[in-house]
Amino acid sequence: ANIESGGKKKVSKAEQLRLQKEEEEKRLKEEEEARLQAQQEEAARLEKERIEQEQMENLKAKDQERRESELAELHSLEQKFLSAQQWKTDYRACAKWEHYLSCDGSPDPTVLQEINTFMSLWREDQNEDIQRVMQKGEQVLNLIEKLQFLLLDIPPNEITEKETVQYQESILELQNLLHQKYNEATEHLLKTANMYEDSETGNMQAVIKDKNVTFCIWANLKKKVRFKNHVFCDAQHGFDLPKSLAVSSVAVRILHTHYDHVSPLWLQHQSVPKLEVLDSKELIQHWKDNVEEPEEEAKNAREEPTMPTAEEMCSDGRKSASSFKENSNSVTGINETEEETEKKSEILDIPPSQVQDPLMQEKTNEKEEVLTDENIVDLQQFVPVGGVYRIDALQLPPQVKQIKDWSMVELLAVGLEVYPYPPEEAENTTHPPIQITLRLSDSVMYFEDPVIGRWDPAGQQWRTDGISNVTYETQEKSVTFELDAFYTIALLQDAHCNMPYQAWELQPTGMDEALFIVTTVFATIQIQIKDNQCMLSSVVVEEKDVLSHLTGKWISPLDLRAVLKKAGVNIFPGEYSHKYVSVKKKAPLAEVRAYQQMALAASAFAFAWSKWNLEAGQEQVVFKVSEHLKADSVKDKDWSLYMFNGEKAQKLKITETSEDFSEELEEDSEFHSTLYHMLKDFASKEAIARVKAASFLFIDVVYQLLLTTRVLTYS
Repeated sequence: ANIESGGKKKVSKAEQLRLQKEEEEKRLKEEEEARLQAQQEEAARLEKERIEQEQMENLKAKDQERRESELAELHSLEQKFLSAQQWKTDYRACAKWEHYLSCDGSPDPTVLQEINTFMSLWREDQNEDIQRVMQKGEQVLNLIEKLQFLLLDIPPNEITEKETVQYQESILELQNLLHQKYNEATEHLLKTANMYEDSETGNMQAVIKDKNVTFCIWANLKKKVRFKNHVFCDAQHGFDLPKSLAVSSVAVRILHTHYDHVSPLWLQHQSVPKLEVLDSKELIQHWKDNVEEPEEEAKNAREEPTMPTAEEMCSDGRKSASSFKENSNSVTGINETEEETEKKSEILDIPPSQVQDPLMQEKTNEKEEVLTDENIVDLQQFVPVGGVYRIDALQLPPQVKQIKDWSMVELLAVGLEVYPYPPEEAENTTHPPIQITLRLSDSVMYFEDPVIGRWDPAGQQWRTDGISNVTYETQEKSVTFELDAFYTIALLQDAHCNMPYQAWELQPTGMDEALFIVTTVFATIQIQIKDNQCMLSSVVVEEKDVLSHLTGKWISPLDLRAVLKKAGVNIFPGEYSHKYVSVKKKAPLAEVRAYQQMALAASAFAFAWSKWNLEAGQEQVVFKVSEHLKADSVKDKDWSLYMFNGEKAQKLKITETSEDFSEELEEDSEFHSTLYHMLKDFASKEAIARVKAASFLFIDVVYQLLLTTRVLTYS
């Protein structure tokens, strides 16, 4: 038995060695097969790469061959931008001539003699009736708006520095004169306060309003402590006075102007980014000169040149416009204007590698002072919405006395006097605050609780100190707060609360007609475009239509921008917005040329936001495109993705629902030097015919809206 078991052991050992040998041979065979397979796969990969590289080189060579002819064709389309510019120049001249011929008695605000005569005559006018001031005030506001529009609309090469300063000086003088007239009207009204006695309290109270101003006045005729608070029923503004004021000869005025003549001028005059059309003819010559050095050319085209110091356009607060330059670097006086770029590039004569684009200023003009006082409002981040509220305590002047048929009043030489509170002689003692309640305007949108700011005339800035116990009543749309003195107040909103956008879409709705939709975290804004005008179609917040008083009116893109910003719906990034909004900046070359060529094709193609734009890097923009010749909305399956860097356009293989971003080309597609020719590869003859027939005015409006909203960076 022992011998048997020993034999089995020996067999077992031999079997074990044989199995080990077989396993070793199998392993070596598998390794050899794996090595051969890896070699084959590597060879196949290299062959595939070689073929792809060859195809890519062929595509690049093909692109280079037709580059000159494509740029020439684009150049002929780009002439439409010049036609639009010329049309606007002619239109301004025509409007000036028509005003001259109308002889309607209103001054031309651009003619110094006329505007000075108008102001002199009104200064001398002794009619101090508040209704008359409001009526005349509307004319003054129209003159100011005309000047503000011209400062933004006229290209720098068509306006001299002297004219710019003159217009700014005129705006300031008109603003100051208007406020002076409201003070005179207030004094006139207070002299006859006892004629407006309230039967219940014996005090005078009045509310007078029009579309621009709400004028609330209260005079403490009886000086009774129990009447120390008051609500103006017609305006829903109110106050609660300290006892010391309740027994004094004091009047309280809440003058709510729906416009802002307090903040520095530059805030209203932030220019729309402007850039002369990049001329493809110059581009062709530039390309020919540099064709031997394509890499250097590409590098140069993407470098962001240093902007020269731009001239300041606007004045700082109440000072003269000419003195503004001295304060150009103060916190409230920064306005490195984008319009100045046009002076650096004469019309269509600089290749794009040298064009100093307004969008490039963001990187280079960031030397402004940093705010050190946390109570100072940064006007690049927060802006007044809903006008300003001038809240004043005034000395009650001697009252008119009726003696038989005579009205007698003591005349004082001092004019309207401020009632000092807190009293100047008691600086170290604390005084009770004044409680103020303001009804928020229905004509503007506050997407978040506004910040309450007070105007500091000495520092020419809005501040948040001196204001306490702020409470908001959302249902009543009112705000109550306490002041340590009487101030001019503004409700300030984050200028960027609607940025970055969540989505955007531009789609044609007919010949020279389109619909532009911007969706933000709070609102959906729809803008219709037709010929040379645009119209706010709707603003939807929480599924409700709002700001209906602004919709349905055909206006210019500049006016639309002003109207929306005034209403608190800001979808127009400023020069420094990138500091306050988390965005991935795009190279100006890619961004601006994309807007130009999207505008050129907007009569036949729809464009929209793509999530892949964020993944594409700084040098390239990605967006959805679909040929669209019908009036209905674009279906999801009809969208394609395109990528563009300003010099090369391509159609991407990925879709919006792909898992990862890839720059791989759509099958059977090629590169092109322009977005227009890339679209042309997949377009119908009807679509291209419509692009060529599109009105230059329509194209210009689309371009302005894309450039001012900057959807490719702020989405």
